[in-house]
Amino acid sequence: MGFNCGIVGLPNVGKSTLFNALTETISAEAANYPFCTIEPNTGRVSVPDSRLDEIGEIAKSAQIVPTYIEFVDIAGLVKGASQGEGLGNQFLANIRETDAILHVLRCFEDADVTHVDESIDPIRDAETVETELMLADLESLEKRIDSLTKKARGNDKDAIQQLDIIERVLAALREGRPARMVNIPADDQRLFQMLQLLTSKPVLYVCNVDEGDAATGNDHTERVAEYAKENGAGSIVISAKIEFEVVQLTDEAERQEFLAALGLEETGLARLIRAGYQLLGLITYFTASPKEARAWTVVTNTKAPAAAGVIHTDFEKGFICAETITYDDFTVLGGELPCKDAGKIRQEGRDYTVKDGDVILFRFNV
Repeated sequence: MGFNCGIVGLPNVGKSTLFNALTETISAEAANYPFCTIEPNTGRVSVPDSRLDEIGEIAKSAQIVPTYIEFVDIAGLVKGASQGEGLGNQFLANIRETDAILHVLRCFEDADVTHVDESIDPIRDAETVETELMLADLESLEKRIDSLTKKARGNDKDAIQQLDIIERVLAALREGRPARMVNIPADDQRLFQMLQLLTSKPVLYVCNVDEGDAATGNDHTERVAEYAKENGAGSIVISAKIEFEVVQLTDEAERQEFLAALGLEETGLARLIRAGYQLLGLITYFTASPKEARAWTVVTNTKAPAAAGVIHTDFEKGFICAETITYDDFTVLGGELPCKDAGKIRQEGRDYTVKDGDVILFRFNV
């Protein structure tokens, strides 16, 4: 289990090049003209996690099974997409299915690669896309008001609650603020999520830079970082060209040497996944046995039975307890048996909140 990120942005900002690099494919035709991606390309990428390799080595596991992240390369949009311009309708439908939005912004100069607005301004580009998403949300919410108002008059509690949420979100949208900036109480979150608003999704701005700016960023990326902070989003600096060159190198030592020469310690993919995890509030727990060591992704604050259900629904239905070892104890002491001898295995019940790095054996009965 991983999570699903839609890669969006204006035409020719490097979306498909980044997608190709991240998924180590050349399936997305990275051509230099608008809308070269029409149907969304989807790729699953294993999440690099050195902890999993270490756990597998200690447990002498025959197989190492990582968790996955899914990237969807969605067609570039232009002004007017909310009204169906360009590939607007397809864009909005595809993005609605994703868990988070990776918004690629062009932060590099290149006379050979055309820009739809003929100049480089990542903030303008970010606002163009955000505006189209907000307009789509506005239209979607305004269409619901009449029917909800009628139900609310009949004392329908859900309708009254939902109408209140919609009015708060509409006020923000009309002020030019995305839905994710609206403070929604925990009790209203279920109804808020049911609205499926495009601007409620977590956003990570991906600043696509030249090779020379990959390690330090540039003036454009600094502006984007500030803009992201003001708009409840995250930001990261990546050179799609470097990422694409790195995946051509099959030898790990060559990859590290190549990155070091550019002043980088790790690939953009690793940083992107970390930023994505933080954005979505995700954590990883592990299972380990001689058969396999495996990573599992859950949302922060997930209780033990629900975490067990990620492996199999029977684990959740018949949950008895979670035999839990911290990653530090497992690796320092050298596995399950030494941890047992040292009294480091905890029997956790239904109310236990799974922590990032936990090594867990679930006991269940169905």
